[in-house]
Amino acid sequence: MRFIQTLKNIWKIEDLRKRILITFLFVVVYRFGSFVVLPGIDPAQLQALQTNASSGLLSLFDMFSGGAFANASIFALGIMPYISASIVMQLLGIVIPSLQKLQREGESGRNKMNQYTRYLTVGILLLQGPAYIYGAVRSAIPGGFWDWVLPATIILAAGSMFVLWLGERITDKGIGNGISFIILVGILARLPLSFVSEFELRFKSEAGGLIVFLIELVILFLVTAFAIMLVQGVRKIPVQYAKRIVGNKQYGGVRQYIPLKVNAANVMPIIFAQAIMFIPLTIAQMMPEGGGGFLRVLSDHTSFWYNFTFAFLIIVFTYFYTAITVNPVQMAEDLKRNNGFIPGVKPGKKTAEYIDTVMSRITLPGSIFLAFIAIMPAFASLAGVNGQFAQFFGGTSLLILVGVVLDTLQQIESHLLMRHYDGFLKSGAKIKGRTGSMAAY
Repeated sequence: MRFIQTLKNIWKIEDLRKRILITFLFVVVYRFGSFVVLPGIDPAQLQALQTNASSGLLSLFDMFSGGAFANASIFALGIMPYISASIVMQLLGIVIPSLQKLQREGESGRNKMNQYTRYLTVGILLLQGPAYIYGAVRSAIPGGFWDWVLPATIILAAGSMFVLWLGERITDKGIGNGISFIILVGILARLPLSFVSEFELRFKSEAGGLIVFLIELVILFLVTAFAIMLVQGVRKIPVQYAKRIVGNKQYGGVRQYIPLKVNAANVMPIIFAQAIMFIPLTIAQMMPEGGGGFLRVLSDHTSFWYNFTFAFLIIVFTYFYTAITVNPVQMAEDLKRNNGFIPGVKPGKKTAEYIDTVMSRITLPGSIFLAFIAIMPAFASLAGVNGQFAQFFGGTSLLILVGVVLDTLQQIESHLLMRHYDGFLKSGAKIKGRTGSMAAY
């Protein structure tokens, strides 16, 4: 079989084999830490937390942490505080001139921005730690603020920073984007339990049995296929290169295409929006009886206003992230420098305006489709699907899963093709990843 032969080829490449084994080792360390409970907490007293984290918005938070949230683990806060800090820094980079200057200084500027992001991450962790302890773990707190809450907050902050370190080591020494891979591992860790829970629900109650379960799997397959098309969809702009004769050789005179992605921002808008939608949940945990009606509505992932706000933020962030990642002016200058032009469009400013117009037109449907997939779990929950399993009917989890898997397979395939082995697909075909959708991390 072709797949078995591809696995053998992967194992033959020493560098690739080493990277995969290192990635596996770091994943094992991460999963082990997800079950290490905070010192002093009796795991038997966490039943209420685990029950609350099995449904609703808390289940999504628990999914991102791979179950560490419900376990009151040292990794309970996961990687989301770092993502929140990255969002804040990217937004500040637009309005603060000094940060804009740092972003244009190349590698040194990026290193400085990453350093500021880490400082901000620690600050967010020191705020989220007590919120998590007093909100989610309040019934199991074994001591007062100074003798337990403060040390536990420091442990939670250190645990999240260690998870960030693991992600960076996976990026440097392993395979794939480390931060994305950490999130993927957390999502996959919840998939078997969610699948079994839905299976038991259909067979232990009068809820349709095997037929309804099979229909759910078909719908899940269709939504996944649609998500893959959304991640890989492109709009090609034809480009003609002028003929040049240097000596006895002719250059140019060929037609190529500029691939503009229908969803150039990929999963970043949905991660940005999800991080913001976790804020009301965090505040509600700190307030008695979950706060007021407004906070309760925004903490219910099946409510109209939660999904409306979530979808609106995704559309806004899609335009925002597309604007900072796709530069029509730079693309037009590169074309002009290489004697290329778009047929029927003048080089320079007109070309930049044309590319910008095309991007605006294809970004709107891309953002709407992205928002629709993001709120699909709410429709699945309202249709009677188990809350944990419903998270895989679209939403952040499915898009991250699809995107990271495609990226990882693309990296493995590039190693194979570099050594003149066939990839996962037939000869000549290539796996299309997200091409840097989470490059910021």
